[in-house]
Amino acid sequence: MTTVVHLGIDLAWSHRNRTGVAALDSDGVLVASASVRTDDEIAAFVDAHARGAVVVAALDAPLVVPNATGQRPCEAEVTRRFRAFHAGCHPSNRSWPWFDPPRAEVLARRFGWDVDPATPPARDRSVAVEVYPHPAMVTLFDLDTVIPYKQRGPARDVARLRIALGDLLTQMEKHCEDPLRLGSSARWAALRRAVATASRKVDLRVVEDEVDAIFCAYLAWRWTCRSRAGDAWLRVVGDARAGYIVVPEPPAR
Repeated sequence: MTTVVHLGIDLAWSHRNRTGVAALDSDGVLVASASVRTDDEIAAFVDAHARGAVVVAALDAPLVVPNATGQRPCEAEVTRRFRAFHAGCHPSNRSWPWFDPPRAEVLARRFGWDVDPATPPARDRSVAVEVYPHPAMVTLFDLDTVIPYKQRGPARDVARLRIALGDLLTQMEKHCEDPLRLGSSARWAALRRAVATASRKVDLRVVEDEVDAIFCAYLAWRWTCRSRAGDAWLRVVGDARAGYIVVPEPPAR
C-alpha cells in the first residue's frame, strides 16, 4: 500500500521571513511541525517526513500567477465571497519580484508536485494545491469574522494577540482533533505553552506560522478526502491556467 503524507506549508513570500511547515500521516494525525526560513530547510523537512511517499501538499501561497499586473480572478472571487467575514485576498502579480516566479511554484517544481487541482493524488503522483486558511477557518469554525491573531498595526498588543492566537488553538482543538489528534501531540502542547508565555510579538509570530502550517496540512487531508470519498467541502475557485485557490463555501448567513 502506498504511503500518503499530508504536508502544510505556510509559505513566506520573501526568503527573509519565516515559513511554517507541518506533516500529517496517512490518517491525518499530526506527526511534526516546525518554523524554518530557507528553501533548503523546507526541502529537508519534506525529505525527513515524506521521502518515498505520495505527497498531498497544501500551500498558503500563490502557486500559479500568470498575470503581469493587478490581481488574479480567483483572488477577486474569494474576496467577493468572504469580504463580509473580513477574509479577503491579497493581490498577486508578476510585477512583484517575489512572484516572478512565485516561490511556491519554484518549490513545487523542485519536489515534482503536480499543481493542477484537476489532478487527483495517485500511487505515483504527488500533488500540491493553493489554499487560504482564513476563509477555511471562517467556514469550519462557523465564525462571523476572522480570528484577529495576525500582527497588523501597533494597536494589536501582545496581550490581545496572545488571546486571539489562543482562541485559534482552541477552535482547532474543537474542530480538528479528528484527525489531527492534537490532544496527544507533544508538539501541540509545546505550542500551547509558547503562546501562554509569550512576552513579545516575535515569539507569537513564530507560533502563528507553525499553527497556520498545521491548519494547511489539515486542508491537505481534506483535499485527499475529497479525491477519495467525494468530500465536496473544499471547492476550487479558478483553474490551473489563470490561478486558483481551494476554499470551502462561506457560512450560510
